Amino acid sequence: MMEFTAAAGPEFFAQVQAFAKRILQECTGVQLYHFGANEADRSSGYSHAVVSVFESSAEHDRYQISPAHVEMKAYMGPFIQRIAVYDGGAL
Repeated sequence: MMEFTAAAGPEFFAQVQAFAKRILQECTGVQLYHFGANEADRSSGYSHAVVSVFESSAEHDRYQISPAHVEMKAYMGPFIQRIAVYDGGAL
């Protein structure tokens, strides 16, 4: 989950959606990848989240170093005010 700076406007969110689409196209083993608004009224300012599911830990590791993900993180970094990350294993 992420809270963004005031500089994150419509162009920012459009670019992040483009990165999310690119990740789905380029990264193998991605079963689900979604960037969207957090609609919870108890979000504590975390306005958006990335939800993802991978076929395996190895596929998650490949995604972490993929050009699409590395570029997405570099682009988003200056706009992120706070971030909370959760990586969990299989259910």
